Amino acid sequence: MSPSSPSRTELRTVLAESGVLPSLSRYGTGLKAGVTSVAFWSAIILPFLHLPLLATGLESTSVTIAFTALVALNVLTAVVGHFHRAE
Repeated sequence: MSPSSPSRTELRTVLAESGVLPSLSRYGTGLKAGVTSVAFWSAIILPFLHLPLLATGLESTSVTIAFTALVALNVLTAVVGHFHRAE
């Protein structure tokens, strides 16, 4: 870091005084709630997409890859959506 560049503490102080920091934290909280909500409901809906793939069979490579990708996506959305709290 060069002597003329401000430190993190100085930047944080300037951002807090200007009012930018509180608004960023407010958007971060709302964004987190939105992401967990979408992930939660996606984890509920995604298993219904597995059914047609299983009904037709996993004989071709492309169907097997699609099924594996859906399972991986379902696990990811279940982990992220686990913290969703419906109010």
